[in-house]
Amino acid sequence: MKYVPTIGIECHVQLKTKTKLFTSVDNNAKDAEPNTKISELCLGLPGTLPTLNKDAVTLAIRAGHALNAKVNEFSKFDRKHYFYPDLPLGYQITQFDERIIGEGLVEFELDGKTYTVEIEGAHLEADAGKSTHPTGVDYSLVDLNRTGTPLLEIVSKPDIHSAAEAKAYAQELQRLMRFADVSEASLFYGNMRFDVNVSVAPEGSKELGLRAEIKNLNSFKSVEKAAEYEIKRQTKLAEAGERVVQETRGWDDAKQSTFSQRGKEDAHDYRYFPEADIPPIILTAKEIQDAKDTMPTMPKEVRVKLADCAKPEQVNVLLDSPKLLDLAMAVQIKKPESLKKVINWLTVDLIGLLGDQALEDVILHITAQNLTDLNDLVQQGKISSSGAKSVIEKLMTQAGSTEKVATENNLIQTSDTGAIEKIVQAVITANPKVADQIRAGEDKAIGFLVGQVMKESKGQANPQMTQQIIRDNL
Repeated sequence: MKYVPTIGIECHVQLKTKTKLFTSVDNNAKDAEPNTKISELCLGLPGTLPTLNKDAVTLAIRAGHALNAKVNEFSKFDRKHYFYPDLPLGYQITQFDERIIGEGLVEFELDGKTYTVEIEGAHLEADAGKSTHPTGVDYSLVDLNRTGTPLLEIVSKPDIHSAAEAKAYAQELQRLMRFADVSEASLFYGNMRFDVNVSVAPEGSKELGLRAEIKNLNSFKSVEKAAEYEIKRQTKLAEAGERVVQETRGWDDAKQSTFSQRGKEDAHDYRYFPEADIPPIILTAKEIQDAKDTMPTMPKEVRVKLADCAKPEQVNVLLDSPKLLDLAMAVQIKKPESLKKVINWLTVDLIGLLGDQALEDVILHITAQNLTDLNDLVQQGKISSSGAKSVIEKLMTQAGSTEKVATENNLIQTSDTGAIEKIVQAVITANPKVADQIRAGEDKAIGFLVGQVMKESKGQANPQMTQQIIRDNL
């Protein structure tokens, strides 16, 4: 019997407000000492009252538009009760049955196919603190700096059916949140975290299997690998006739496996109650439309613009690298074939030259004008296609016009027929056997002589002109 996996993902997005969701404490605590970005409310002290951060609401509306979702005019907050050391209030302020974002959808491409994942909704909530468990000791540590951070939890429908799709969906969510400018969306700093729900069921079954939820995944690789592992684990259990337990599981990156944490709670286990201290959020249709009218260019629009001159995977490289995307979009070239060449320089040659360096950590001197001029010089035959990569490498660290940088680094090709003629004759004289092979019809051998001419000219001879002069001489 074949078993089909079904995956739903809950994504927690940290909104980029200056202060926390219900208190005026600084929201940026990524480099702060533990328990220094807190207030009486974060500590759950009696007599403290929350005040809603309006900027968080504004960003949530923008996120809703990025998700192609319905932004609700009425939403309210609730208390989700559970007890854990990093939750001093004893409950989390969140939205349960009346959330700010309704149904939406996310589209992404994978292996040449377009996928659509429906969004069940998204809600605002205050983050909990962070517990750490040092090895070798019998206690845990609690840092409350993250307590009260504004989150938008985006809940997908169970529309994902492979680990690769789960990863691609998570990556597209990050792009949407970054382009909408609602979050830094850094996985390294925990601005985005994923809970992946996985179940398997017999092919053709109308009911989903019992699910396991893998919590707090903080990289795209872990989303993919955790889903992959869990699909195999549950399939193996099902094939053996054993029952899959509905539970929360963790991910062990070192072992590349999931592990059981606790039984999975349902909504009634949390004892949700309306939050009495915070008024409902009431938006007008105009406020929602005004936010939509100010949305920037989104990934889907970029893909449409670059459809004729870039492969989908190249567009994704640009979307994930704002510096490169800005360069590509600013290049003053209209011909798709030429723009395709420029995008290849950026997404293949430049990325390859960076190696292990992160693009964000590199100060690039290359400009859109440099790329436009480089394309013109290649078209004119002044720089070879292979030489263009060397020019790109020099322009990364050397400011100036493209032709000036290329000239200073001896990367301009010579089209001086007389100068090339002399080198060709010397190379033919030095390689009589190869010359005889070419005369005998072994055309492939001409490549060797072209290479020798390029070597003697220190790469400055025009290859096409060189080949023609060799043919003329033989």
